[in-house]
Amino acid sequence: MIRVKSIKALDNYELEIEFTNSEIKVMDMKPFLDIPIYKELKDPNLFNKLKVAFGTIQWENGADFDPDSLYNLSTEVVKELI
Repeated sequence: MIRVKSIKALDNYELEIEFTNSEIKVMDMKPFLDIPIYKELKDPNLFNKLKVAFGTIQWENGADFDPDSLYNLSTEVVKELI
């Protein structure tokens, strides 16, 4: 089972997520911000207040996201070789 290891809120309602398999991905949350549980997250102050909880992410208002969906819907960050 792949779970969330760390999370960072980025600009433009995106999340940088490190998973337990060491992959780093970016999740665009904009398409979800009209769903009732996530509507409050349109406030950037609330959006940025998130944490890792029980292997996934959680905001102060109690909204969370399924870790498997986070993994499958996010885009892998490709690091350039120097």
